[in-house]
This record gives sequence, C-alpha cells and structure tokens, in this order.
Amino acid sequence: MPQIPKIVPLTLVLAGLVGLLISVWSASGLTLTLATCIGLFAGFALYHAAFGFTAHWRNFLSAGRGGGLRMQLVLIGLVSLISFPLIAYGEGFGVSARGSVAPVSIGVFAGAFTFGFGMMFAGGCGSGTLFTVGGGSTRMVVTLSAFVAGSIFATLHVPWWRALPSGPRVGLIEEAGALGGLFILFAILGVIAVLSIKREKALFGKIEPTRETGSLLTGPWSLLAGALALGMVSIATLALLGRPWGITSAFTLWGAKIGTAAGLDIANWPFWQTRQGWLERNVLSDPTSVMNFGVIGGAMLAANLAGRFAPTLRLSWSDVGTAVLGGLLMGYGARIAYGCNIGGFLGGMISGSLHGLVWMLAALAGSALALKIRTGRGFVMVEK
Repeated sequence: MPQIPKIVPLTLVLAGLVGLLISVWSASGLTLTLATCIGLFAGFALYHAAFGFTAHWRNFLSAGRGGGLRMQLVLIGLVSLISFPLIAYGEGFGVSARGSVAPVSIGVFAGAFTFGFGMMFAGGCGSGTLFTVGGGSTRMVVTLSAFVAGSIFATLHVPWWRALPSGPRVGLIEEAGALGGLFILFAILGVIAVLSIKREKALFGKIEPTRETGSLLTGPWSLLAGALALGMVSIATLALLGRPWGITSAFTLWGAKIGTAAGLDIANWPFWQTRQGWLERNVLSDPTSVMNFGVIGGAMLAANLAGRFAPTLRLSWSDVGTAVLGGLLMGYGARIAYGCNIGGFLGGMISGSLHGLVWMLAALAGSALALKIRTGRGFVMVEK
C-alpha cells in the first residue's frame, strides 16, 4: 500500500509519454518521434543534474562560485569537438548539418541583455522553465505562459530590430576551418574558465567541490554527468534535424496559434507574412515543439522517479508578479536575439558564431543588473 501513491502517478506519466510518442508518430513519422525521444532524455538529464543556467549564473555573479558556469563551458567544448567537423565536412559523409550563425547586432545584444535580466526574476531560463514545469513547479507554469506571450509580442517588433545597423555574420568554421575554429573557441573558453577559477580562489581560497552522482534513475546527477548527457542531446539533435538544439521558436509558434484562435490577425503581421507555412503547421509537426514536449515529459518522469513531483497552488502575488515579468522579458529577448540560452548561446557557440559569445556577455550583464536590483548584490568583486 505505501507504494501506491508513487506507482499510480508514475504509471500515468509513462502512459502519457507513450501517448505523446504515438501522437507524434501518427502526425509526423519517425524523425520527429526520435526528436521527441531526444527531448525526453534532455528533460530527464536537466532535472536530475539541475543543469539550469539561471542558478549557475547567479552563483557566479553574486556568490563568486563559478563551477556551474565552467561546466557549461565544458558542455560547449565537448559538443564542439563533434559539431565543428560535422558542420564543416558532414555533407561529404551524407550528413547535412548547418550551424546557427547570426550577425552581431544591436538586437542580439539588447535581446540577450533583456533575457538575462528576465531570467533572474523568473528563476529559470529557456531550458530551465521547461524542466521545472515538468518537475511540478506551478510558478514556472506562469513563467512559461508569460514566456509564450512575450515571444509572440516580440514578433511585432522583430522587423524593426532587424533593420537596425548590425555587424557581419562571423563564423569560426567559415573563417578558420573546423580545426582552426576549434583552436580559437577553446582558447576563448579557456580564458573564461581560468578567470573564473582565479576569481573563485581569490574569494574563497579554493574551488568548491562538485556534487557526485547518486542514482542514474532517481538522481541526483553530477554536473559533469549532466554536461555529458546534454552534449549527447546537442549532437543527436544536430545529426537528426540538421541544426542545433533550440527551444523558444516553439513558444513563438504556440503564441501565434493561441493569438489566432483568440481572434488576432497574426497572419498579416509583417513577421508572419513570410512564415505562413510555419504558422499553419501542426505543433506535432514542428521539431522544436515536440522536443519541448519531450523535455517536459522527461523531467516529469525524473521527478516522479525521484519522489519529488508535488505541485502546489500556493503562490504569493510576488511569485506571480516576478514569474510574469521574467517570462515576458525572456520571451521578448529571446525572439530578437536569435534564441535563448540554448538556441542563442549554446547553439551559437557550438556553431562557432561570434554572436553566441556576444549573447553570453550581454546576458551576464543583464543578469548582474537584475541581481543588483533584486538583492543589492550584482557582480561580486575580489577585494584587493
């Protein structure tokens, strides 16, 4: 009898995941069913490793602990070892993979800054919002709803942002080749890692020890295990879909469909006039959407296995307010900055795009300002 409260919800989750896979198979076939499975694994790994960008950036900025940030650099490095050659030479081996290379522009900087600012109020990033929703956080359901609203609202202004002056599209693979690009990327990652280590040692005298993996099924996972798992997710997505892992374009599609159903003439907005096919697409035929559903489902499975799935409806007005504010800002920022922490930052970096580095720096600046406003502490400086 004591096991029934755990077995029943777990059975329901498993049944729901099977239903999701069958629905995607029926609507879109094998490729997107596999994409959904990749999303399931991503959600499972994100939850057990607690591999959210928001908490790690907060620890780095306000507490001086850079372990989580450095593990994100490890993730980028691991994926790039495969993604750079795959993007450069994949066609010669029958694999069509393109990188996510965008121009360095005012929109990228402003959007990433806005996103970084918003995620410190929301308490989650793009991937973090999805896996915490799957983990049972009702507050993050509010954040996700606002995220979707901010995304569709931003499409009103995307043409204006794109018309602003911008720099060239700089891709390390195109400029220096796969090997040369890797050398440059690893040099950049190394400098960031060394600076964060020196800062942490100056503040605390030593590096904070990392968490060890408990159980692969029930968690918790170490950050290294999370990085390895998400590295596999990124590589599998690139090989299967031919482009880097993304999240927030699906939010824009969901918002457009909801807005259209509510009577808004979204199809005639300038942004959507050249995207009619996307707007009319079934969400189960949209690769990013089915991966997102998978992330939520995978996190829900992980939370149930860990015995921590316990949603609560007790939210203060402060919780709701910060969730809405953060979600709106992240949705708006991601749309004008070519993606969130996954699509804009991770996707840009593993493609060798300079805009990925700019995205990171701008988002860190926005996060530092938000922390300063919320807590009075922004970027912790080393006292001399």
